[in-house]
Amino acid sequence: MSLNRTTLTLIATLGSAALLGGAFAFQYIGGLAPCQLCLWQRWPHAAAILIGIIALATGWRGLAWIGALAALATAGIGIFHVGVEQQWWEGLATCTAGSISGISASDLLNTTVDIAPVVRCDEIAWQMLGISMAGWNALVSLALAVVWVKAARTTA
Repeated sequence: MSLNRTTLTLIATLGSAALLGGAFAFQYIGGLAPCQLCLWQRWPHAAAILIGIIALATGWRGLAWIGALAALATAGIGIFHVGVEQQWWEGLATCTAGSISGISASDLLNTTVDIAPVVRCDEIAWQMLGISMAGWNALVSLALAVVWVKAARTTA
């Protein structure tokens, strides 16, 4: 079965929307605060959604290549994040060392101010089948990149 460019673009766009929606659900419904790398993984999905909407509205095939780049960007960040979680390499100093940058000394000493705990990038908050959320994002995003490329290469 061969899918047309519009259907492929819709699948890729909805895939990024589902991943982004899932991230927000884990955060706001599940109570899992995101780390810095988790937040960075969201932006390319937002871009892919916008690219997909514009591509669906205009029919311009070239936008699918940009959608593929967005999917590859979030997959790359996800792969880096998995490496940090597995201690294959060092992560960002701002989310692996328990940084409190951006919090004033008066807020730290004020017992009436509620300060959220630092979310570390090198700790796995949730996993399924032994794969963390960052790993699932990388895998699904790589699949979405393939869909975007197929959409870009489809002439009709």
